[in-house]
Amino acid sequence: MLSDKVNLTAKEILEKEFKTAMRGYKPEEVDKYLDLVIKDYEVFHQEIEELKQENMRLKKQLEEAARRPSAQPAGTTNFDILKRLSNLEKHVFGNKLYD
Repeated sequence: MLSDKVNLTAKEILEKEFKTAMRGYKPEEVDKYLDLVIKDYEVFHQEIEELKQENMRLKKQLEEAARRPSAQPAGTTNFDILKRLSNLEKHVFGNKLYD
């Protein structure tokens, strides 16, 4: 599962504090960059949740479709249907169809 592989949450990034050193980074720049990272995490998290929901919905549809009986009789193929349709056209329209 993806959440098992992710090390940080948006909240953990937000709450992370760095020690300051004599010649360290500017805290304001770090904070601005981390804000962008947090926003991306939130967007990714939301998209993952939406995809999970869609995946569950599609699996449910697939299960329901598999439970429904098929509209075609057993052993009927598309070729059989096209052959029957061709014979029906010949019967209804006769040779006019092929002139």
